[in-house]
Amino acid sequence: MTVDSRPAPERHTGRSGLRGLISRYPLISFFVLANLMSWVAWTPFILSSTGLGVWDFTFPEPGQITGMLPGAYLGPIFSAYIVTRVADGKEGVRRWLRGMTKWRVNWVWYVVAIFAVPVSIIAASAALSDEPARMPSLVILAAYVPGLLIQMVTTGLAEEPGWRDFALPRMQRRFGPLGGTAILGMMWSIWHLPLFMSEWGGWPDVTVMRVGEFVVFCCAFSVVVTWLFNRTGQSLPLVMLLHVSANNFMSMVYSEMFPSISTAEQASRVVLLAATTAAIVLLIATRGRLGYRPAEEPAPALAPQR
Repeated sequence: MTVDSRPAPERHTGRSGLRGLISRYPLISFFVLANLMSWVAWTPFILSSTGLGVWDFTFPEPGQITGMLPGAYLGPIFSAYIVTRVADGKEGVRRWLRGMTKWRVNWVWYVVAIFAVPVSIIAASAALSDEPARMPSLVILAAYVPGLLIQMVTTGLAEEPGWRDFALPRMQRRFGPLGGTAILGMMWSIWHLPLFMSEWGGWPDVTVMRVGEFVVFCCAFSVVVTWLFNRTGQSLPLVMLLHVSANNFMSMVYSEMFPSISTAEQASRVVLLAATTAAIVLLIATRGRLGYRPAEEPAPALAPQR
């Protein structure tokens, strides 16, 4: 399978100042900027009545879009653009954007991206519940695909061009597929942590255990995402579909299918079991390589620095 080319390994440049720092340390710059810009933008949402209640203000409904989404867009995707533009120039930005439009992938991978997560979650739920799954209502089933498309242009577009299209190829080249995925999964979870002080994370009923389970889930699910990313020739749209299929299924369908285990704590353990099981199976099946083939990943020279 031919793989889209990615930016060359990071190198030192003759630049000085902030631009030189970003050019020399693009990964660190990306992680710092992604967290800083998102966290600053999320501060009003967290301090409002939807979070800590410090400010007597409520974001218009749905609060997780009006209060949370702007910070998500300012974080991973915008940070990836800034760092790519500074470190790799205009040609680097064009390469980065090409990864977001790689739709021409074997149809089997679309089936995997859309259905693998729901099937895994249903299996994990069935293992933890004494009651059989219930069929969702026709209204929910009819809204499922539109919900998936909305998630693609919100959560998927805000996050994955940064975490996977920008950071993952660099992480794999530097630390290998397993090491790079583990670090990236940890960074991905850290980016979310302030949101546990808002309605997104169930504040004020948040426990250390639930936060810890979320961190482990991000690392385990990242293993699955990396495998799909590598096996589809680094197709970002497929990765976005996989990511948002989890969000969409849990937010729209899960509570109707498994009402007896649908509390936030129970649902957290269900997705953790599903992701961990899938990650272990993939690690064993691929011997930790997760479909990564560095010989098939040409690294073109960087664009001239401007």
